[in-house]
Amino acid sequence: MDVVWLQLFNGISVSSILLLIALGLAVTFGQMNVINMAHGELIMVGAYATYMTQKLFQAYLPASWFDQYFLLSILASFAAAFLIGLLLEKTLIRFLYGRPLDSLLATWGVGLVLQQLARSIFGAPNVGVKSPSWLEGGLSVTQGLVLPYKRLLILALVAACLLAMFVYIYRTTAGRRMRAVMQNRDMAACLGISTRRVDSLTFAIGSGLAGIAGCALTLIGPIGPTIGTYYIVDAFMVVVLGGVGKLVGTVFGALGIGMTNTLFEYWTTASLGKVLVFLCIVAFLQWKPKGFVAMRTRSLD
Repeated sequence: MDVVWLQLFNGISVSSILLLIALGLAVTFGQMNVINMAHGELIMVGAYATYMTQKLFQAYLPASWFDQYFLLSILASFAAAFLIGLLLEKTLIRFLYGRPLDSLLATWGVGLVLQQLARSIFGAPNVGVKSPSWLEGGLSVTQGLVLPYKRLLILALVAACLLAMFVYIYRTTAGRRMRAVMQNRDMAACLGISTRRVDSLTFAIGSGLAGIAGCALTLIGPIGPTIGTYYIVDAFMVVVLGGVGKLVGTVFGALGIGMTNTLFEYWTTASLGKVLVFLCIVAFLQWKPKGFVAMRTRSLD
């Protein structure tokens, strides 16, 4: 039973990481219909912001304060990716709305530029981020089942981000304006909503969430200029499988991919398990092309 519970926890852990990475993409791609291929590089920005926060604590603050750096790095990662996303939207993305192919190619080029910039500043080799001492070890459930504190923190971080996004989108005035613009831009503009301001803020928030995902990834292993490239395809699969434009669908998509991936890898190998997951997604989308949760529309008939 310990093996069963451990595999179940691993599946939930993988799902939580995918959900945190796809949450920002669910905003930019799901809500704004912008294919942002630089989303992975925004994850990289958040990871390096955590690395720089660690370096600053080591260089300028007492050693007794070092364990607190990670909490500050979450805010730093969000802020760094938020500002880059805001700059990207104001200088490039806003001229490409309604042109998905152009936005795909343009953001892919931006991603390459950010990767090369990271190589120039931090170097090509991966760098490690030291975890705080309070994240070492794990929670002993039974003698053979230990849940790592790092994974538990990622689960808590995902839950907090998901709750914050739900409250923002469905319970605040800014969130209602965002949904109004995404559903009917012309009508929202006629009602006095600044669609450009909403676009900028929405894209920046999605970018900031990618930065938080990068911060969480530093707990798993070393980081490098291409860290986001490994997750961008899975993130798009989560959003498409869950249903474009729905946060609940994003949760279901992440759980479905994470659990099946862990299950197939346990039964087979990592590479074969990934192939089987792709096949399952293709088969599911043939059955439900709009994903787990489809956006409701009204017929004019």
